[in-house]
Amino acid sequence: METVAQPGLLDRALKRLMEAWRDVAGGAEETDIAAQMRACLEAKGGEVSARARSARLAQAYLAADSEGKARFLRTLAGFDSDPDAVARAIADLQAAAGDEAAAAKARVQLRRALEAPRARLVTQFTSIPEGVKFVVDLRAALMQLARKEPALAALEADMRALLAAWFDVGFLELRRIDWHSPASLLEKLVGYEAVHEIRSWRDLKNRLDSDRRCYAFFHPRMPDEPLIFVEIALVKGLAGDVRALLDEKAPVGDPRAADTAIFYSISNCQQGLAGISFGNFLIKRVVEELSLEFNNLKTFATLSPIPGFRRWLEEKQAEESLLTTEEQAALAALPGADPEAGLLGLLARRGWHRDPAVAEALRPVLFRLCARYLLAESAEGRGEVRRARDPVAHFHLANGAQAERLNWLADRSDKGMRESAGLMVNYLYDRASIEANHEAYAGQGKRAASTALKRLARGWI
Repeated sequence: METVAQPGLLDRALKRLMEAWRDVAGGAEETDIAAQMRACLEAKGGEVSARARSARLAQAYLAADSEGKARFLRTLAGFDSDPDAVARAIADLQAAAGDEAAAAKARVQLRRALEAPRARLVTQFTSIPEGVKFVVDLRAALMQLARKEPALAALEADMRALLAAWFDVGFLELRRIDWHSPASLLEKLVGYEAVHEIRSWRDLKNRLDSDRRCYAFFHPRMPDEPLIFVEIALVKGLAGDVRALLDEKAPVGDPRAADTAIFYSISNCQQGLAGISFGNFLIKRVVEELSLEFNNLKTFATLSPIPGFRRWLEEKQAEESLLTTEEQAALAALPGADPEAGLLGLLARRGWHRDPAVAEALRPVLFRLCARYLLAESAEGRGEVRRARDPVAHFHLANGAQAERLNWLADRSDKGMRESAGLMVNYLYDRASIEANHEAYAGQGKRAASTALKRLARGWI
């Protein structure tokens, strides 16, 4: 899920970075970016000089306008492997055939020749204050540009590989965020929330109360920046309506009396870490933490959005008739219904869910189609194993969860109605079957689901 930090957060972060680097950079600024990059690679002088060069280069990027930043990234991409050095290394390896010692040495030389100097340039930024965060944000900008300029794809791949190594889950720290956490961190939580908007400080306080939990992963080189966080409600039984979880006026529950932990919001905070997955580890770690804190918790589940459902309905409606003859007749009989517009025409009505007759007629239809969407429809161009088309479904199924229950009009926000006709789904994390479910999905594309959901999708799975 993409997130966008608030403008105020970005402005303050930029100011903080520029101030942090001013003393490190020192000296006059070189205006030729390529020359600055070459100077960094030449590494003349000691560690202090190297840090100063890296700081000046980073300053030059941040001070540039959008076109200047694009030129910076194109220049950085140009520092690729030397094709002549690669050709020589390949020739040496071929010449060493039959001599294992010489071949081993030649392979080392080939690996070195293939290393793009730009990777060393990017790595040098980690020597300056908040340099790791700078690299993360640099990749975020690069990803946007690379969509329009395929020539930048190799640089993006290099940066992704570096970040994947730096952000290995073994280096990450799990921390609980509560109402007493630093105000700057709480402000970031508000800005990064991507599933259910935090509307006020009162709303935030409600999400951090005694019957709620919030955990995030942090990196030691970005100690004040959450990478991903999850919000949890401690309740009795499976939650089926997100409004009840977000209700600021609801009485605070007793977490010791709860039997279920509901993960109702998971937000990635750093766009530059897209494609580097640690969300699955987050959920499993939080399950462990909660189990240690509360031995009364027996069930761990989500109340999750279904962001691609309405879009899929619109695409499929153009290709095939989604409704049975009986369903078509039932919807056409509704007051004011347009037989030509059909299902999509009813869903396009503003406030349709407040009309009992329309809602009652649509409920079995949407449940059946949503079960098909979650359990049978697959993303295209994703390899041999059929992965779920819905991105949230893929995330949880890949983590070893089971699609458990559909919930009617569980999210009546504008976003929820627009994306999923108000439907939400519970994914169940049964610790006894998580690994088996994960292996079956990863290896065979098999999606774990309850009997009730499978029955709804009968004929498609």
